[in-house]
Amino acid sequence: MIPEEADKMNAQQLLDRLEIPVIAAPMFLVSNPALALAACAEGVMGSYPAHGTRSAEQFEAWLNETIEGVRRLEGETGAKVAPFAVNLVVHASNPRMQGDLELCIRYRVPVVLSSKGAPGEAVKRIHDYGGIVLHDVANQRHAEKALEAGVDGVIAVAGGAGGHTGTINPFALLNEIRRIHHGIVVLAGGMTTGRDVLAAQAMGADLAYLGTRFIATTEAGAAEGHKRMIVDSKATDVFFSASIDGAPANWLTKSLIAAGVDLDQLRTTLPGKIVSAQESKKRWKDIWTAGHGVGNIDAVLGTAELCRRLKAEYAAARKAVRATIDGAASS
Repeated sequence: MIPEEADKMNAQQLLDRLEIPVIAAPMFLVSNPALALAACAEGVMGSYPAHGTRSAEQFEAWLNETIEGVRRLEGETGAKVAPFAVNLVVHASNPRMQGDLELCIRYRVPVVLSSKGAPGEAVKRIHDYGGIVLHDVANQRHAEKALEAGVDGVIAVAGGAGGHTGTINPFALLNEIRRIHHGIVVLAGGMTTGRDVLAAQAMGADLAYLGTRFIATTEAGAAEGHKRMIVDSKATDVFFSASIDGAPANWLTKSLIAAGVDLDQLRTTLPGKIVSAQESKKRWKDIWTAGHGVGNIDAVLGTAELCRRLKAEYAAARKAVRATIDGAASS
């Protein structure tokens, strides 16, 4: 079902439509419409990657399912439902980029999360129908190039993020980006609680990008073994390598060992060319990702329950910080 007209939305309107400043990050072979809709219903922006589908036809089916689901939720509750987002890989290694972009435009996806390359002409075409573009960056130079292309905001992927990751400490990365950009900044990297979300805001972010925590949900498309491994792992069970698919990423060590990967050899293997998403799916379907926050995850929850927990933790953290500030001011 194609929307009749674009819902033009500026940055502040985007934030106002969320009950908590959180995006459930798009994860390859994990995120799907069921997870996205469950998050949107709770005021959290749900998302999924276009390249996580087998074909353009399946991606279009996902878009129809999501748009119809949002309209159903709005009709049932009478309240605003958080907007959904789609991750679009704009790197040359993605042969589906142009076709997936056309579908995002046709279905007027409200928020496009671009990654792995310069968004270029895609930004203008998304802006033409009123969409918002947030682009993945891992350093200040990446941010400069994305902003030059006209994106509405950047996703600061700091060290400790699951899957494809940055390497810079979040304090340093946010400070550098805030020197050149006063619009939307989303922080990614190791966050699992509502308290973490508030901390990200205190550091200068507008929103928090939570991925690994949403792998351990009932709606997630991750293998059950992946979900169990998330629950059973600690931060020291996360292995960083740029040699799996050509891009820096954090992987679960136990899954690498189970797949027969020699960790000593991997440590000394130089990164090769970036592997396309579909090729990566075939080659690494049993190798699983996680971020540094994995040690704070102790159960597989329904997405709605997780979102409600995040909102309660966020509210409690705000109250506690306010009490601390008020107490210090009165002493």
